Amino acid sequence: MDLAYVCEWEKKPKSNHCPSIPLVCAWSCRNLIAFTTDLRNEEEKDLTHMVHIIDTEHPWDVYSVNSGHTEVITCLEWDQSGSRLLSADADGHIKCWSMTDHLANSWESTVGSVVEGDPVVALSWLHNGVKLALHVEKSGASNFGEKFSRVKFSPSLTLFGGKPMEGWIAVTISGLVTVSLLKPNGQVLTATESLCRLRCRVALADVAFTGGGNIVVATSDGSSTSPVQFYKVCVSVVNEKCKIDTEILPSLFMRCTTDPARKDKYPAITHLKFLARDMSEQVLLCASNQNNSIVECWSLRKEGLPVNNIFQQISPVVGDKQPMILKWRILSATNDLDRVSAVALPKLPISLTNTDLKVANDTKFFPGLGLALAFHDGSVHIVHRLSLQMMAVFYGSSSQRPVDEPSLKRPRTAGPLVHFKAMQLSWTSLALAGVDSHGKLSMLRISPSMGHVLDMNMSLRHLLFLLEYCMVTGYDWWDILLHVQPSMVQNLVEKLHEEYMRQNAALQQVLSTRIVAMKASLCKLSSSTIARVCDYHAKLFLIAISCTLKSLLRPHFLNTPDKSPGDRLTEICSKITDVDIDKVMINLKTEEFVLEMTTLQSLQQLIQWVGDFVLYLLASLPNQGSPVRPGHSFLRDGASLGMFRELMVVIRIWGLLKPSCLPVYTATSDTQDSMSLLFRLLTKLWLCCREENHITEPDDALIDECCLLPSQLLIPNIDWLPINDGIISKLQNKQLVRLQFGKAPGLVGHTVSSQFDAFVRAPGQPKIDHLRRLHLGTYPTEECKSCTSSWGCSTPGSRRALSRIVARWFQLVLVLSRVTCRWQELVSPVDGPTPA
Repeated sequence: MDLAYVCEWEKKPKSNHCPSIPLVCAWSCRNLIAFTTDLRNEEEKDLTHMVHIIDTEHPWDVYSVNSGHTEVITCLEWDQSGSRLLSADADGHIKCWSMTDHLANSWESTVGSVVEGDPVVALSWLHNGVKLALHVEKSGASNFGEKFSRVKFSPSLTLFGGKPMEGWIAVTISGLVTVSLLKPNGQVLTATESLCRLRCRVALADVAFTGGGNIVVATSDGSSTSPVQFYKVCVSVVNEKCKIDTEILPSLFMRCTTDPARKDKYPAITHLKFLARDMSEQVLLCASNQNNSIVECWSLRKEGLPVNNIFQQISPVVGDKQPMILKWRILSATNDLDRVSAVALPKLPISLTNTDLKVANDTKFFPGLGLALAFHDGSVHIVHRLSLQMMAVFYGSSSQRPVDEPSLKRPRTAGPLVHFKAMQLSWTSLALAGVDSHGKLSMLRISPSMGHVLDMNMSLRHLLFLLEYCMVTGYDWWDILLHVQPSMVQNLVEKLHEEYMRQNAALQQVLSTRIVAMKASLCKLSSSTIARVCDYHAKLFLIAISCTLKSLLRPHFLNTPDKSPGDRLTEICSKITDVDIDKVMINLKTEEFVLEMTTLQSLQQLIQWVGDFVLYLLASLPNQGSPVRPGHSFLRDGASLGMFRELMVVIRIWGLLKPSCLPVYTATSDTQDSMSLLFRLLTKLWLCCREENHITEPDDALIDECCLLPSQLLIPNIDWLPINDGIISKLQNKQLVRLQFGKAPGLVGHTVSSQFDAFVRAPGQPKIDHLRRLHLGTYPTEECKSCTSSWGCSTPGSRRALSRIVARWFQLVLVLSRVTCRWQELVSPVDGPTPA
């Protein structure tokens, strides 16, 4: 492990951010990190409990919100889509925060619940029934269905028709469990019940879920001499009211309390965690004293109940008729450790059938198998989630020492050591975020090989496997990019494309845009693939424009045939290979292309981009031998060229309705039909590569005609990429980057970043609305929204217009689409709007 970057607060004379006690943080599947601090005002001498949300690519651009909690925040929890956040405090108040207009720096709390005066010690969203198992031992399989399998798992509560009901569950310090359910109409149903009849103090608690839809709650009063209690919680809705039923499950005593040599050595239980939210059979316990800690891993198993010989003679027990009981058994325990300050558990749902204590050699160092322990001396250890054996170690600046030096021989420093008070592993376990005792955020890389020597092929295999997992689930893959070196980019992109092409056509259609976005982010990391980044961004924009424009087509009659106008357009354009655009157009039903004049005019900027890009591609055909030139991959991409060809036909028809919506070209002749000329050349180029397995070279006549284009039409300049201000490309040299919250860094560009200068807009140049392709000027009068992953910006008006178009497109898909994706029965991708 090594430090990637550190971000700290600016010290101000009258107010300072200080770490709250307890300090909590949470990491979402969108790679958004939420953490808490207390804002101390020295003049008024009061504390404001703040919640901070950062994007890992722009950690300095922090969004801080006054939580409104009157007491210290004790819990933070993201939902499975990464768009909502729960916060709970020591006064029993729970708030649900949601994004406003899908903005990562705009949050509002609209709903919540309260158990007045009762501090919340554990908090979780109800399970939605989606569980995907990763089979590490099958990472070399060709089918995604073998690598990632859908596990039969029931939601905590379902609505009519089996739809999972949203809500959350919380445990309070007095032994109460409260459940809040979010109804579709916005109302909140809340119920509170005691975990058992004899209520007792709950110092620590955690929540997990079973495959049958039940909830398991683990509690401890904080004393190692007391048992760790487990309860089964069942939630139901009866007569529009939430009902909670609880049942006591087998409890356990920590092994260290039953060992005569350690009976009184560790008086307090400081950490209690299930190994995963959907793994209620395995729990991690940590007991501590002032200087040391011990960690134990326990597993709940079914065991046969022995029957007395007398009863055996009366009624022999045969086969499965033997009575069974649930019993906790210890899996592993550590030796005496330094005092543990924080625990971070992996989120990867790895199937442990063949990767438990007898794991295979090629997968035993897989990152998702480890959990993180932070110590008061500033060090962090990654240990196996079941055996608790050491896998990797990180020593902070205050804990530089040999690995094998006994902890009892280390000299004690005079002042308190800086250590992590809260930690979270990323969703692929390749990065670790920690907030220390000074309120500073540190980002650590966790090697895919866990510090052990693996060959390059095995490291690439691990990274490829996790990239495929993110592609299937829709999770953000920023933490994987931390480990991609420039020499790996080419191999990863090629292997990712090979694995994608092995899937069935239905799954390829579902994942078509995700793999393009993934390739673009990978190619940004190498100077030899920068031009391909431009092509991938252009392809994503082309797909978006094609879907948007086709969604506006409407059948002339309500009793529409089995194919939508967009499908018929694709079919006719692929069959008719005529180079004359008018002959292709007469085969279409033009009444399906009738739109309102205002709608057509609002699309002119998108239409102009299509026309400009087609002209640029054809003009660059004579230079096709240079792969470093942007647009090179389009010249051999029959699918993209066919998409451009379809859009040219649609634009030609709309131009008959409203000529002002047509793309504007600067031609040397007033009588030249630029659209017909470009369509003719585009069709000839498309015919050369329409069949993927039989691509031919353009003939000399086509190249000669393309050579004449600059003398006939003015070739436009293409705005390929927005400003590159992310941090991922600055971390390639493996050197620590120090940042400050609220202040954009003046980082020295990496060699890869300097290559972008030819394709990006400089900070001082006029900005462009990348959704409507409008020039906004150097200082726009309206606030712009920027995408955290693609760096594009837009105005609120364009986002609203796009939202309306996308909504209409989805309505069309629901009515007309007949594509049945069998993969959805196997995997339910978790995806949402990209935070802007």
